[in-house]
Amino acid sequence: MTTPIQRYIYPSIKQDLRKKMVFIGGPRQVGKTTLAKHLLNELDGRGIYFNWDNDEDRRDIMSKKWRHQDRILIFDEIHKYPKWKNWIKGVYDIEKDNHQIVVTGSARLDVYKQGGDSLMGRYHYWRLHPFTLDEVPEEMGREDALNRLMDVGGFPEPFLDGDEREARRWRRERFDRVIKEDIRDLESIRNVQMISLLIDNLRNRVGGLVTIANIAGDLEVAHKTVKSWLEILERMYLCFSIRPYTTSIARAILKPPKVYFFDNADVLGDEGSRFENLVATTLLKRIQFLTDRDGYRYELRYIRDKEGREIDFAIIREGVLEELIEVKLSDEKVSRSLLYYANKLNPKIATQIVKNLKRPYQKNRLSVTNPLEYFNGYP
Repeated sequence: MTTPIQRYIYPSIKQDLRKKMVFIGGPRQVGKTTLAKHLLNELDGRGIYFNWDNDEDRRDIMSKKWRHQDRILIFDEIHKYPKWKNWIKGVYDIEKDNHQIVVTGSARLDVYKQGGDSLMGRYHYWRLHPFTLDEVPEEMGREDALNRLMDVGGFPEPFLDGDEREARRWRRERFDRVIKEDIRDLESIRNVQMISLLIDNLRNRVGGLVTIANIAGDLEVAHKTVKSWLEILERMYLCFSIRPYTTSIARAILKPPKVYFFDNADVLGDEGSRFENLVATTLLKRIQFLTDRDGYRYELRYIRDKEGREIDFAIIREGVLEELIEVKLSDEKVSRSLLYYANKLNPKIATQIVKNLKRPYQKNRLSVTNPLEYFNGYP
């Protein structure tokens, strides 16, 4: 029997369960259920797992059918129950001294807590991401991991298997389930096929500015409709947007976001687009981990001014710029935009990550490095 891989948030979740409920959000098939069941296995079966999508489990959830000796209660996909917030609040308030409670879901549980009686103060929220260079299984070399991340993405099944054909089949099935089941269950969308067209449109625009009006014109729908659909895709953890950083930049472009995908293999662009997407997902994973663990407010932004000077990523902590990051596939020469904004904004760190870089080097305050060195170990 294969030993389960302990994911990066596992130790923190175990610690948080001593005091509160733990909510685990993240994309479908990213490993939330496996992680939750690993918690259950450590208790030698002194717990129970419920999946709202299972008819029998759903009946047992509503009748609160579990044992007094069940040390941990795991509720998977329960956010699909319209009144789940009040229901789980009632269970926790009565059972918190007898049971640890874990809630997992493939939609943003922090969004779906809005309205009704607040759960604030009763839970800690964690977001689970796919594998990245920050998190590589011990038996896998990091060069191999980078190749797999570029070719099949970081979701556990295709990443650990490493088979491109099987990864394509897995990805198609995952898309179908998210669009035809998750979005149908949680959102009021009349024509889910239009959502598919929007996804295809976005997959070709990774790394570029996404102008909602242009996409609305392509799809022949209203501007507010595309904006609403994009928000839905983000709630379902298919993609995420980053906005421009405008503080201290007088001629910054204010509006268009850039959109990236949680599954690196979803990107339809060239190798450079896939590599930029990989860096984006890894940075987002890192700052969300720090937010969930330490409570700091982090933001991932980009910079682009009216003169066309652009920085791929800016990391903001508690409103203060910490790091500028420029991403290149092969260009070892320091970006002029990075030099300009490093001098103008004076961040703590300025880094250029080059995928095909043999020898990292420093130039004044700037660091030019490769992804294997930059993403080496978790904070």
